[in-house]
Order: sequence, then structure tokens, then C-alpha cells
Amino acid sequence: MQYVQRLDGIEARFEDLTRQMTDPQIINDNDTYRKVSREQSELGEVVSKYRDWKKFNADLEGARQMLAEDDPEIQQMARDDIARVEPEMARIEDEIKFLLLPKDPNDEKNVILEIRKGTGGDEASLFAGELFRMYLRYAETRRWKVEIISSSESSVGGMNEVIAMISGNRVYSQLKYESGVHRVQRVPSTEQQGRVHTSTVTVAVLPEADEVEVHI
Repeated sequence: MQYVQRLDGIEARFEDLTRQMTDPQIINDNDTYRKVSREQSELGEVVSKYRDWKKFNADLEGARQMLAEDDPEIQQMARDDIARVEPEMARIEDEIKFLLLPKDPNDEKNVILEIRKGTGGDEASLFAGELFRMYLRYAETRRWKVEIISSSESSVGGMNEVIAMISGNRVYSQLKYESGVHRVQRVPSTEQQGRVHTSTVTVAVLPEADEVEVHI
């Protein structure tokens, strides 16, 4: 994998920051400790993925060495290990490449999530409700806090519109690509003749605005 040298440097920096967080001088300096802690947290995910990759890489090298054995059973075990490990390594490499992309300055911010039904009538409102519940469940898995600012339910149990504040760790970085028009084609529960309907919902993900002091 390319980036190995860069990842080694990131891992070394992560370990240095971890050591600094146990230094009494840094612990007693709130500003410095906060800065060190934030940088260590930012590097933590990519370091964790890199360590997973190194473990799989070691397993792969061991399996390839086993292929040189004369025992057919050992060779088959090695082939099974290779077939299991290679897809995992490819998946982790893709995740690492994503984590190494230049950071958006808004990535650390909380977001305002707006979901509105589009074309499709009642079915669109049902789809909007399902999308919102999906984001709620995802927020729960990430331990984010969701606060509903306003909502408008439809007569069939869906949602015409919902606006919510989602706060937590790196929320915007995870949700920013959700903005846009979402479309579903299916037979709605409100359809009596089994016809497929196309419904749309618009999703907007806006980074929380910074507080500014205004003098009048």
C-alpha cells in the first residue's frame, strides 16, 4: 500500500501525543492539554485503521509462506486465509485513503439537518419519515445528540418537514454528503392497485454557524 511512510509518521505523532497527555506539565495547562487532546483524537481513527491493516498484512505474509509447504491441507488453509484477508485489506485501504483526504474546515462542526418531502404526495412524506428515523438510528450508533427544532407530520404518519440539530464528534464530516435529492421507487403502502410510485425527498445538511459578537 502506498502512504505507508506517511502513516508511520502519523502513528509516531499519535504515540507522542498520547505520551504528552500523561505529562503533568501539559495536564496542568488547560489550553495546551485541550490542543494536544484534540489532535490526538483526530489522528486516532486513521491510526486504528492503519494498525488493523498492518495486522492483516502480517497474516497475509504468513499465509503466503504457508503456500510453500508440501502438505496440501496447509496449502488449502493458506488459500482460505488469503481469500479472507485480501478483501479486508482492500476495504481498510479505501477507508484510510478517505481519512487522509484534506480536511474540510467545517468537519468538526455540529449540523442543522433539514428534511422535506418532494414529489410523491403521501408516499413522499412516508419516505421523509423513514429517512429521518434512519438518521436518528445512525446518530445513536455514533452517540450524537439530536434535538428536533421543528417538524410537521403528515396525515398518513409520515413527515412533511423536519429540522433538527445534531451535535457530537465530527458530525458534519459524516453527514455532509447526504445533502441533495433522495429518490425511492416502490409500491407504497397507500397504493391499492400495486403500481410502483417514484417519490423524492430533499435533504440539507448545514454546518452550525459560529457565534459572533455584534456591537450595535
